[in-house]
Amino acid sequence: MRFLHPDGSIVHLAYCTNVHPAETLDGVLAQLRDFCEPVRMRLGRERLGIGLWLAKGAAHTLVTDTGALSLLRAELKRRSLEVVTLNGFPYEGFGAQKVKYRVYKPDWADPERLRYTTDLARLLTGLLPDDVGEGSISTLPLAWRTSYDHRSAEIAHRALTSLAEYLDTMERFTGRSIRIGLEPEPGCVVETTADAIGPLAHIGHDRIGVCVDTCHLATSFEDPATALDALDAADIPVVKAQVSTALHAQDPSLPEVRRALATFDEPRFLHQTRVNTETGLRGTDDVGEALGLGGLPVSASWRSHFHIPLHTAPAGPLTSTLTVLQDCLMRLVGGPTARTHHLEVETYTWQALPLSLRPRDRAGLIDGMAAELTYACALLADLGLKELL
Repeated sequence: MRFLHPDGSIVHLAYCTNVHPAETLDGVLAQLRDFCEPVRMRLGRERLGIGLWLAKGAAHTLVTDTGALSLLRAELKRRSLEVVTLNGFPYEGFGAQKVKYRVYKPDWADPERLRYTTDLARLLTGLLPDDVGEGSISTLPLAWRTSYDHRSAEIAHRALTSLAEYLDTMERFTGRSIRIGLEPEPGCVVETTADAIGPLAHIGHDRIGVCVDTCHLATSFEDPATALDALDAADIPVVKAQVSTALHAQDPSLPEVRRALATFDEPRFLHQTRVNTETGLRGTDDVGEALGLGGLPVSASWRSHFHIPLHTAPAGPLTSTLTVLQDCLMRLVGGPTARTHHLEVETYTWQALPLSLRPRDRAGLIDGMAAELTYACALLADLGLKELL
């Protein structure tokens, strides 16, 4: 989906396909048939943007088999789908029954992360629409915090510097510009946008910037204005933004609030939880830990890393961080100049939601995805962007 910004540039809106993850090319092709094209038809659009997730296995097939890449391009064209951005954060196993900490491996201290991301960049040059010259890839924010030391930081720096140089060379040969965005996430080495500035300034290359996930930003109680202005001041580009909301509990001391939060404690994904106290940000790696004995203080509101569908907040006493998303979008694309041109709705948690919010079947998921995109389109229209049909 494309929108004309008042500055004359094109802003792309996509839906991330990690909502129904597949490990193989056949699985990716099935996603296009069973979900992406039906969502496009449900919306009544001639074109739908998707933020493609390609697991290691699927990426390897596409890199080593030119016929496979041609097949994927043909399927995208046949189903009127376009790809300008890839989600390169999960490496494999995102559809497993228990993902949790696995999603942070391999990290940027492991050479495999560089190989995988380089493969994605090569593939994206071949997947971009003919009239689009720039693509983006979001990636792991260096590593999960507990296994990262000075040597790890040196290796990661060399890897990202090497990647930037590779992307420069690739543009000279293909005419396609690919940029990478570290995606700050609670619990990682780069937990906030502020944490990203030091490592990225050290690299000093505009090929490597930030992917602002508005759920993660809200979970860490970052102020959008402060965060984005700091990135601007440091000349760190916002390569893409993931349009998402977090779970918000205004008064976690109340029994009914704690009972409601407990329904979001599920076994598949981590739901890092944070509270902003007078002495600073405190947190746990999962919502169940926050609710447990010796968990988080209940003197202030909590936020959990649980991607909530944009168009429907959970029933009271909980809500979502929709106002943070709206503020962030206004500052990213609502001003006289667009600060990013790639937006991606990323609600991968549909099947992890409490039963009352979870779609009952494939048709229900298609309806939910379409409703989210409709809501996102309305937000962009309110900011003065005009959809190009």
